[in-house]
Amino acid sequence: MNDPALISYLEDFLTDRRKSLIKKVIDQRTNHITVATQDVYQLHNTSAVIRSCDVFGIQNIHVIEEKFPKRIDREIAMGAQKWVSVNRHASAKECISHVREMGYQIVATSPHDDSLHLGDFDITKKSALFFGTERYGLSQEIIDEADCTLKIPMYGFTESLNISVSAAIILQSLAEKMRKDDVKWQLNEQEKEALKFEWLKNNLKNSTKLISHFYSK
Repeated sequence: MNDPALISYLEDFLTDRRKSLIKKVIDQRTNHITVATQDVYQLHNTSAVIRSCDVFGIQNIHVIEEKFPKRIDREIAMGAQKWVSVNRHASAKECISHVREMGYQIVATSPHDDSLHLGDFDITKKSALFFGTERYGLSQEIIDEADCTLKIPMYGFTESLNISVSAAIILQSLAEKMRKDDVKWQLNEQEKEALKFEWLKNNLKNSTKLISHFYSK
């Protein structure tokens, strides 16, 4: 719902400082990169990845819950979901099909030797970054469907990182690279208005009543 009059009405219930902050953050949001996690059992890891998406301006995360359905419900209440759009999928196949339809290439994160080094990644393409668990990694189904695989260069004995750490490192690197390169990464005006409306609803505890009151006038 992109009703400019309604958005303006809801904004009147915020302080000028809050309105300015929301605009500033929306201007830094992107759908050029999106994130997908596969069957992450540890709730705190899912929450940490969502927070990393928020910190680095990634608006959408896709959560595949094939083995552990509804596991994120309790952890998702921690707050970052107010600002990041969480898309839930019952299978890897469903998630892959969804992001491909949106024009994303599938990028599987994997420590395998033939994976592309993080510093060599081509940021000009819209990319969906898939993360698996530290112990098992991504399923073979996702590896087989991937357009490329990506890894963080490592120089010690340890060959893997916790998913939340891996996501933070990769997102920080690619978000910075994206903003420096000649990439059209910003949301369009329609996307910004839609996002502002969602954030206003999330920011105002009585938003449902306020919206009803607006349309009853």
